Amino acid sequence: MPKGQGKVLAQNKKANHDYFIEETYEAGIVLQGTEIKSIRNARLNLKDSYARVENGEVYLLNMHISPYEQGNRYNHDPLRSRKLLLHKKQISQLIGMTKEEGYALVPLKIYLKNGFAKVLIGLGKGKKKYDKREDLKKKEAKREVERAFRDRQKDY
Repeated sequence: MPKGQGKVLAQNKKANHDYFIEETYEAGIVLQGTEIKSIRNARLNLKDSYARVENGEVYLLNMHISPYEQGNRYNHDPLRSRKLLLHKKQISQLIGMTKEEGYALVPLKIYLKNGFAKVLIGLGKGKKKYDKREDLKKKEAKREVERAFRDRQKDY
């Protein structure tokens, strides 16, 4: 977690299941109208969202932010693409890395930091089916060890 990270509003739990996350970047989001109010109410979904580099800028696509209830005509399109704010150096790194086969930019979580909405983007390499199965086996084995340890602690 980046230092000074505030309240986590949404997490993409499928990201760690589907990708090996190699690097993470913190980015600001360009929002419109009542979007920040919906974000503060945690009315957003990262499930099928992804980021893409286009024309030297990074955009977050397919992230759903629900319309604000009291927003009436000032509301926004829930699935519109949103520009991410990164340094030029970071964008050029991302351009180079996403050109490689199998790499994708995946939003991991959205949180508030000093009153601003931030998104943590991970550079992920896609997992194969056997990698996912292997991870599930490791997770299950770890759970079994913890369960056995906990049961042993109860006996004493």
